[in-house]
Amino acid sequence: MNFPIKHPENDGGMNDRIKRLHQQSLDTPATLTIERALIETEFYKKYYGTMPIAELRARNFYEICKKKTIYIGDDELIVGERGPVPKAVPTFPELTCHSVEDLHVLNDRDLQSYKISQEDIDTYEKVVIPYWAGKTQRERIFNHVSEAWKDAYEAGVFTEFMEQRAAGHTAMDGKMYHEGLLDIKEHIARKLSELDFINDPEATDKQMELKAMDISCDAAILFAERHAKLAEEMAAKETRPQRKAELLKIAEVCHWVPAHAPRDYWEAIQMYWFVHLGTVTELNGWDSMNPGHIDQHLYPFYRKGLKEGTLTYDKAKELLSCLWIKFNNQPAPPKVGITARESGTYNDFTNINLGGMDPDGNPVANDISYMALEVQEELHELQPGLNIQLTKDTPDEFVLEGIRVIREGNGYPSIFNADQIVSELLRAGKTPQDAREGGCSGCIEVGALGKEAYLLTGYLNTPKILEITLHNGTDPETGKKIGLETGDPRTFKTYDELYNAWYAQMVYFVNMKLGVNNYIERMFSLYAPATFLSLFIDDCVEKGKDYYSGGARYNTQYIQCTGLGTITDCLCSLKKHVFEDHRYTMDEIIKACDTNFEENEKMRQYIRNHTPFFGNDDEYADTIAVKVYDDLVEAIDGHPNTRGGKTHLNMLSTTCHNYFGQVCGATPNGRFAHFAISDGTSPSHGSDTHGPTAVIKSLGKLDQSKSSGTLLNIRFIPALLKREQDMKKLSSLIRTYFKFGGHHVQFNIVDTATLLDAQKHPEDYKDLLVRVAGYSDYFNDMTSQLQNEIIARTQNEEL
Repeated sequence: MNFPIKHPENDGGMNDRIKRLHQQSLDTPATLTIERALIETEFYKKYYGTMPIAELRARNFYEICKKKTIYIGDDELIVGERGPVPKAVPTFPELTCHSVEDLHVLNDRDLQSYKISQEDIDTYEKVVIPYWAGKTQRERIFNHVSEAWKDAYEAGVFTEFMEQRAAGHTAMDGKMYHEGLLDIKEHIARKLSELDFINDPEATDKQMELKAMDISCDAAILFAERHAKLAEEMAAKETRPQRKAELLKIAEVCHWVPAHAPRDYWEAIQMYWFVHLGTVTELNGWDSMNPGHIDQHLYPFYRKGLKEGTLTYDKAKELLSCLWIKFNNQPAPPKVGITARESGTYNDFTNINLGGMDPDGNPVANDISYMALEVQEELHELQPGLNIQLTKDTPDEFVLEGIRVIREGNGYPSIFNADQIVSELLRAGKTPQDAREGGCSGCIEVGALGKEAYLLTGYLNTPKILEITLHNGTDPETGKKIGLETGDPRTFKTYDELYNAWYAQMVYFVNMKLGVNNYIERMFSLYAPATFLSLFIDDCVEKGKDYYSGGARYNTQYIQCTGLGTITDCLCSLKKHVFEDHRYTMDEIIKACDTNFEENEKMRQYIRNHTPFFGNDDEYADTIAVKVYDDLVEAIDGHPNTRGGKTHLNMLSTTCHNYFGQVCGATPNGRFAHFAISDGTSPSHGSDTHGPTAVIKSLGKLDQSKSSGTLLNIRFIPALLKREQDMKKLSSLIRTYFKFGGHHVQFNIVDTATLLDAQKHPEDYKDLLVRVAGYSDYFNDMTSQLQNEIIARTQNEEL
């Protein structure tokens, strides 16, 4: 490390420019813009059916880049917005078309609203909605699925990501810093010239895709040139010498990238930002688009600038801060239907990867790694997310710098085990070099950055499946028969009978979901190819195939399993109290759950206090957790998808553990009806009573290399991290967990009293960020249910 980290107590802080841009980002409300939808609708009306779909999508992207409003704000050094102004979010009617009611709900809802004028709503109703009726991806999906699938979906057995948006979760490698779009166009031209229309039956399809990719290159170059022209026009009118020079520099940068590979640090950051905007403008409605190992990518440019005297540390930090603010100016596109009524999050799930290892396996922690931590600490913004990846050889000082940011209580950075990531990716078939260059995209899911199309398909509600099992295939919340008739559990003589019934139901619902997942994959391949994104993912150009059609080097599909802690504790309770101790009958527990433990509080308290629960290093509970986890892997892992790849699982919940709790009645572990189930692989709320060391020992018994991501939340009181020795203790806890094979851990450093006071006096806690599940959000922007779930997490008062 070549410089000291400038924490606030060490003369750190934002310069005046960054203070102004930062405040503007915080003060600007999220709005909904219909500009993209109008451009796209006009284009589709004119050209749909006149050309191949790949070309149609590419020319549509070109039309948007040609016509959308260009914005360069005062003080900005990195330029470009997804909408016409900062925090203006476009809609994607080809994926899912908002109704007039949706637009009013989004405008009027109390939490996380998206403002839109009545004039724009009227225009949307007259122009956009009529054209897209019956043509959206969402309608294609729901017109195809069976009634059984709909019943399970509506009951909350599983969710489906791609019925609302594109699959997303894309992270980049370093290739864009070494070749520009003109270089890629040359590569495309070579592949076109090599097509064999006699011996290759796919040659015509490849030709259509490659031509579409070429058009997408032109679109992004045009988009950048429009920014260069605007900057020159603004410079011609600018009277302030410094700003005039900055605008001319912006023009120079935009004339060069992304057409060419960047030559310096400023151009490298702008290069990435144009690629980011291209991917989230082209198609992806909620993309989790992120730059991958940005510290490794930017460091050569930084070092070169310092050596040549063209860059200083302060200037490099200022430019990086500008990029961070750009991320925060991109709220997630909102959903439709009933989910539009429920406040979600503005977080678009960009997750910056820091540290990790280089392609040769050596640990990385360079000046940009530390600088990014400093910027994250100072800006204190919702976005971007940040994680640091530790190898067993990562310097202790880098871990401690990360913990210094963690103790500020924003939930960032989360911590990943880089050695474990490599093991997971090798098991999934990646080469050693591709695995070492891998990392996180989104919350906790990992892949080969810049080389993999990893499509997350939705969540599986494991406790809900048990609830259905306990009612012989009927959902007690809806009264519908939606599962298999696996037998009346009151007649089961052994725990194994119960477990086998749950397993059968689980496999039934997994297979139901897998079949529709593959159909949806084909619909995106046929109707929504991502011809710009494909330019930056190996080996799409080389194969002449799209990101959604098997063009990537690795093509993976995921199901995210949720509620491991809850399902484990429920099975523990039934095994111990019904089948072993015979304290309660199965009928008594089912009736107690069906009535939400009314008149059975004594039973509930006994269960809560006399059951071995997951997260306490208790072999009884942990053995069941391992069995459930391994059986989920067996049921999901290895099924083929439509792109030549396989399906895997990860243990991710985002906020879905709250939704899954809403649709689930009371459960045999003493959880009340409609309260959240456990998140990720974390223990159930309040069940981990033996401290954080016991928690990591329990999770360490899972073979986490079988998944592509597990999530662990731990909450500490702030007083625990006041001293240097306290931070070293936390570092030791993290490294111990990773020695056990842990994949990921994240921390909330906030006490229960603060959270309760924030509920009563939200005006005093406007900037209170807390960790949810794989991301952070403003506490005041959460529903009361989600706030209560955060509060209910175990508060650890000692390390």
